[in-house]
Amino acid sequence: MKKTKRTALIWTLSLAICLAIIFGVCAVYVGDYYRADSEAISEFTNNHSVKQNETSNGVLVFEPDGASIGFIFYPGGKVEYTSYIPLMSSLAEEGVLCILLEMPFNLAVLDVNAAEGMTDDYPEIEEWYIGGHSLGGSMAASHLAKNTANFDGLILLGSYSTAEITLPVLSIYGSEDKVLNREKYAEYKPNISVLLTEFVINGGCHAYFGMYGEQDGDGTPSISVDEQIEITVNEIIKFIN
Repeated sequence: MKKTKRTALIWTLSLAICLAIIFGVCAVYVGDYYRADSEAISEFTNNHSVKQNETSNGVLVFEPDGASIGFIFYPGGKVEYTSYIPLMSSLAEEGVLCILLEMPFNLAVLDVNAAEGMTDDYPEIEEWYIGGHSLGGSMAASHLAKNTANFDGLILLGSYSTAEITLPVLSIYGSEDKVLNREKYAEYKPNISVLLTEFVINGGCHAYFGMYGEQDGDGTPSISVDEQIEITVNEIIKFIN
């Protein structure tokens, strides 16, 4: 009997230790993410007049007057979502209502359907687009594939879609992007080829769609983050118009 109790105690302690290690590893992983460059963002947005509202669940909405086109954005994996405020505010200056979603632990894969019901809240919007950066773009594409009736197109920034998309798609990436898996991009490109517009930003990199500094493994850009955001906005506006 004593041996049985001792064995049970050993198994219990072993399980507790394993769970503690797993919890510790997960805590370190989710806590290690790219923080938004608040100073750079503040400087960039000083001259932007479109109002920015935050909903009760952390969603940021950039709502220009008289908007008829909307864009729901999924942030990149392990990137603080506020890093994309410059991109969203710049698009809003061009008349696009933008919805910037916050993801659990900065991972869109944990809430693929974060855009669910968002379009219903703005009945005045006539056209809706969805998209995102890197992992966020792939997850936005997965949501779109199951909700095509709610959207008019997909916008991918340094990203690819593992799901087949039959709506118009804009794919933008930087020539110096070393984070985007080019082999995977080529493998899944047929999924978006029905109505694809592809644009390569000369001198652009992976991280410069947002303002969160350099990203591990990325290439060396030959343009500034401000320039990459401006180019991205111009291409998006051309695409949706």
